[in-house]
Parts: sequence; C-alpha cells; structure tokens
Amino acid sequence: MSRKQKWYQDGLHFTCTQCGHCCSGAPGYVWVTKEEIVRIARFLERDDDRLAEHQVRRVGLHFSLTERANGDCVFLTRSNGATGCAIYPVRPLQCRTWPFWSQNLAARTAWDSAAAGCPGMNCGKFYSVGLIEAIRTTRRTEELPVTP
Repeated sequence: MSRKQKWYQDGLHFTCTQCGHCCSGAPGYVWVTKEEIVRIARFLERDDDRLAEHQVRRVGLHFSLTERANGDCVFLTRSNGATGCAIYPVRPLQCRTWPFWSQNLAARTAWDSAAAGCPGMNCGKFYSVGLIEAIRTTRRTEELPVTP
C-alpha cells in the first residue's frame, strides 16, 4: 500500500441502527457548539434557545451533553427494549460523524475494535474513501457532506 493510500481505500459500510451502544457506557464527552445547542433547543421547542442544566454542562471553555447516572446520554431513549435518540435529526456533529473518526480510521485494528461494539459498522450503506475523508475532516455540521 502506498503512503498516500488509506487502509480503507476501497470504502467502508455503515448504517446507524440506533442501538445506543455509542450513547451509553463509560463516562465521556459529547461536545456541542453554541450553534448546536440552539438547534437542539429549537428542536425541543424551547423558547429560550437554551438547554436545561441537566442536558448540557460546561467543561472548561466548551460544552458537553450530560449523562445520566448509568452513563446513558441524556437524549438516549429506551422504550420496550428499543433504543433511540430523542434529538436524532439535530444530533451534534460528533454523533453525526461516527464511526468515521480519525481514531477509528487510524488502522484496520482500530476500526475492527470499534465495530465489535457497533452493529452498524461493516453493514448497510457504502461510503467511498472520498466521502469518508470529507466526513472525518468536517468541523461544522453545516459543512457535512450529504451521505448515501
């Protein structure tokens, strides 16, 4: 493989199953921008364009969605054995770009490790290397490429 070629040069498959695995478990951060907070608040029909204290927290100079005591994202829904995202249409960029994160794409072994906990990886929609790279390097939701 040449230096410029990625191990995923032939593309990858992914379709979110909304299983909730990436939205629960060990504590972490789901980074949100002020614009994303406003978008989520409007989606939730809040008049003040803000999220409640139990939904977002300040971490240094940044903001992160909060987690419940069990590690679930505050917006992860569970009902009758099914999981989902209460804000899926307006979810943050961090959520929208999963699993095409640099850490998952660093090596095939990293991808396989992430796929062990994500039933949507290696299944469903095809993503070309060009689209994967566009998603991986996107820094604003508005710049996210249209996916298949």
